[in-house]
Amino acid sequence: MARIPVKVNSYSGYKGEERPVSFTIGDRTFQVVDLIDSWYGEGHDYFKVSADDRCVYILRYDRDMDEWELTMMESPAD
Repeated sequence: MARIPVKVNSYSGYKGEERPVSFTIGDRTFQVVDLIDSWYGEGHDYFKVSADDRCVYILRYDRDMDEWELTMMESPAD
């Protein structure tokens, strides 16, 4: 999947952009239901979340550019 820019509303704790609570792709907004995992790379933070559409997403935050992007989306197995 190509990386897609997203608008993310995040909970900002003492570290700034701490974790996403909702995100918008195009004109659709998704609520984060569960933070499944998070990890930190050099210059980037990654968040694996499940959203209210039952899909799983990986959102990447570029700390230097202050930009978010979608790096993965997985539909639920029905």
